[in-house]
Amino acid sequence: MIISSLAIAITLIISAIVMMISFILSKKTITDREKNTPFECGFDPKGSARLPFSLRFFLIAVIFLIFDVEITLLLPLATILKLVNVFSWLFVGVFFILILLLGLYHEWNQGALDWAD
Repeated sequence: MIISSLAIAITLIISAIVMMISFILSKKTITDREKNTPFECGFDPKGSARLPFSLRFFLIAVIFLIFDVEITLLLPLATILKLVNVFSWLFVGVFFILILLLGLYHEWNQGALDWAD
């Protein structure tokens, strides 16, 4: 009990010291007006720095991200094949892929995958 509370106290002290050192070292001591202004070839910016982007591109990127994460969830199925019952492994794998295919069909049906109008 004493050892664990001592370890917690040491951990908190070390983390507080590291946070204080980083706070002290990260301060900018010299503030220059020219360095704080936006830089665009020596001239003041004329337009907005934020450009609009296609919402369809964003939707495709989100769908890709979702299916990419699902692939990482499918990879452990191959490694546990020898450790579990084959029928339960097959059921879980087919059920998971079926859910993915139903989601893909839904996205396709809603028109989220149609790039051109």
